[in-house]
Amino acid sequence: MLQHSLARTGRSVSAIGLGTWQLGADWGAVSEDDALAVLAASADQGVTLFDTADVYGDGRSESLIGRFLAERAGHDITVATKMGRRVDQVAENYTADNFRAWTDRSRRNLQVDTLDLVQLHCPPSAVIEDDATFDALDALVEDGAIAAYGVSVETCAQALEAIARPNVTNVQIIFNPFRLKPLDEVLPAAWAAGVAVFARVPLASGLLSGRYTAQTTFAPDDHRTFNRHGEAFDQGETFSGVDFETGIAAARELAAVLPEGVSLPAAALAWAASRAGVTTVIPGARSVAQASANAGAAALLESGSPLDLDAFDTAVHDVYDRMLRAEIHPRW
Repeated sequence: MLQHSLARTGRSVSAIGLGTWQLGADWGAVSEDDALAVLAASADQGVTLFDTADVYGDGRSESLIGRFLAERAGHDITVATKMGRRVDQVAENYTADNFRAWTDRSRRNLQVDTLDLVQLHCPPSAVIEDDATFDALDALVEDGAIAAYGVSVETCAQALEAIARPNVTNVQIIFNPFRLKPLDEVLPAAWAAGVAVFARVPLASGLLSGRYTAQTTFAPDDHRTFNRHGEAFDQGETFSGVDFETGIAAARELAAVLPEGVSLPAAALAWAASRAGVTTVIPGARSVAQASANAGAAALLESGSPLDLDAFDTAVHDVYDRMLRAEIHPRW
């Protein structure tokens, strides 16, 4: 699979990575065997970035990844974890002592001495604006607890603040055909600064799978049931903040422009991965079939692909401008 440089780290990561929120919680039940099979299927198809967080299943996702990689000698997989969501979301909780405790816990879960990459997990804006935050992260790098750090964000303004920090390796932001605002400033700024961009929620929580109808329902413990209006956390994390029925209609229009044999999720992943400034796209997967299909989308980036990315880009902008921009663009 196509690999991209991970900023200043000297590492390379696959154009399509794997997000592992669903292996921890909030997407319905995934057994340990199924979770390990998803990790294996992804790695076998060239995925070299696993993105996780200490809060996914209260460490379950990290622990499963640690178990999998411990048994896979010679792997070249980079694990990007996140920290900060296990406490109340106030700036006062983002302290050097907490950073050390959180990273120590993740090191144990992942069975490593040094974490490849740690990202602040959508912290309050005041945390990103505070010099002390990055002094504490620099100290963890100096001590060898972490190799590099970045910031996962909710808004473009937060991303731009993080990109301006000299030692930030990456920003992680929601970016997909239903969330185009990062194209305006974030991607150009990251490219200019040499900061990697991880495109998260690239399928809009499944809306861009093209499989849902107005009658589709989700399990009670799935955030697509309990967080549609931001009841539990930022609304943008669920369906990218898009109204469910509007998203179904928008997905239908995008699917209609695709050539035979190219699925909407594959096109959406390839489109996001092909945008200048995007380092990797991190879709989740709950099954081997989903993991394989996601990784397979990288083939659409190769010459001779049946997908005309320029034509699809035109369709993406048309649908976004007509159906989504007014509601989505001002918010994040």
